[in-house]
Amino acid sequence: MSVNEPITFKLTEDYIELIKLLKFVGACQTGGQAKLAVENGQVTVDGEVESRKRRKLRSGMRVAIEGQIINVE
Repeated sequence: MSVNEPITFKLTEDYIELIKLLKFVGACQTGGQAKLAVENGQVTVDGEVESRKRRKLRSGMRVAIEGQIINVE
């Protein structure tokens, strides 16, 4: 994945799980890839490495993977 403009993801519910977000925005093609990225420490949430695959992301949080920023609204 190349460095792009930040992606904005608008929640339709109270939260979305981290691996679901990564798949939905196209940062990872499959759930398996998303899980591996988290396990390998490639994903940060609000600037800190995240190890919980099912981390609940809520409005105002920022996710980064391989230089791609995803803002959750």
